[in-house]
Amino acid sequence: STANSAPNTFVHCLPSHRIIHQFLHQTNTSFSSVLQAYIRNLRFNTSTTRKPFLIVTPFHVYHVQAAIVCAKKHNLLTKIRSGGHDYEGLSYVASQPFFILDMFKLRSIEIDMETETAWVEAGATLGEVYYRIDEKCKTHAFPAGVCPTVGVGGHICGGGYGNMMRKYGLSVDNVIDAQMFDEQGRLLDRKSMGEDLFWAINGGGGASFGVVIAYKVKLVRVPETVTVFRVRKTLEQNATDITIRATFVALFLGDSKSLVSLLIDKFPQLGLKQSDCIETSWLGSVLFWTNINITAPVEVLLNRQPQSVNYLKRKSDYDIQFQFNSYGGRMAKIPLTETPFPHRAANLWKIQYLANWNKPGKEYMTPFVSKNPRGAFFNYRDLDLGIKNCNGKNSYAKGRVYGVKYFKDNFNRLVQIKTKVDPHNFFRNEQSIPAPTYQKLLE
Repeated sequence: STANSAPNTFVHCLPSHRIIHQFLHQTNTSFSSVLQAYIRNLRFNTSTTRKPFLIVTPFHVYHVQAAIVCAKKHNLLTKIRSGGHDYEGLSYVASQPFFILDMFKLRSIEIDMETETAWVEAGATLGEVYYRIDEKCKTHAFPAGVCPTVGVGGHICGGGYGNMMRKYGLSVDNVIDAQMFDEQGRLLDRKSMGEDLFWAINGGGGASFGVVIAYKVKLVRVPETVTVFRVRKTLEQNATDITIRATFVALFLGDSKSLVSLLIDKFPQLGLKQSDCIETSWLGSVLFWTNINITAPVEVLLNRQPQSVNYLKRKSDYDIQFQFNSYGGRMAKIPLTETPFPHRAANLWKIQYLANWNKPGKEYMTPFVSKNPRGAFFNYRDLDLGIKNCNGKNSYAKGRVYGVKYFKDNFNRLVQIKTKVDPHNFFRNEQSIPAPTYQKLLE
């Protein structure tokens, strides 16, 4: 059938566009190891999980272009993977024939200290970014997440929060340019793509609009000495009656004496003492947040494999573990429409509810699910919020179910941009931005 022949025709198309050795068939001896190398959720690393018919591993930007041109010609579903940390595995899992555009070889990091900026390719990890910045200067950093194996592409496309967001905002609040391929295979930068599309790929999920190759980001200044602490309180230590254990973890951009003085005044209930604090460099704080000894060689941040991989589910209504990330600061000063990420001024906390388990299957976590989350962070992908078909058909109604939870009133603007730049919905997944016609949108 035509559907079955499309993958074969796609494979024959690639060499005509300068891709000869940059793809792996299922029969290739390296196929399984490359596929599994960036599967970060064991729920999707089973014998019954559908596998891609091909993995394309570009090491030049024009290999990406060739894959897009050939895939669009045959209307094949494209999954774009940078670090593989999508909570629902959408960068490497699908229910229909698909191939993976695996970006891990595109990971160059070019730092310009004169302008305090960096060009970072989508396949780089956060750990690599932090390490390379520290190589250049000990008093510069980039505000992003605490997990060093997360890929830059997916992290920034979804917003990118980290423990400096109260000072410097999200990752997307510090992006000044980008390079991406659109559905026509054109390489665009901020000027050529226009401000609407640039806005959309900075927090609206880049995989709905194209393939982001690289981001140009502003570096931020940090002091030579920062302070971190991890304080645990149990019920016997004056935690609240309904709490078994609470852990407070923080980064302070300053010395421990200043921090203790500040918290005695602002948060005396914590009872922070000088002995609770660790003074270190900013890069040392990255190790601390990753539960690595701060005296360890910083080269550990170049390790692209996480310390452990679990079966996991992240959503808005599990009650095994709660993780509160404080908002406020600069986050409260940035308008809700500045980027697609809307959860700013009115929020004191972002709460992540976590459940990890070691046994295969969903039985362990099923009793803890709730079906009515109020809102969600796009980087915490949750298919329980709703899905749409991945067969190329558009559904504004289905997309709105999850889209409004992720993006609130910014969802409709994202739909309009998607409809303009990718009207045939070539770039799609189970929770991508829909691209209905404007008439259907008005109905």
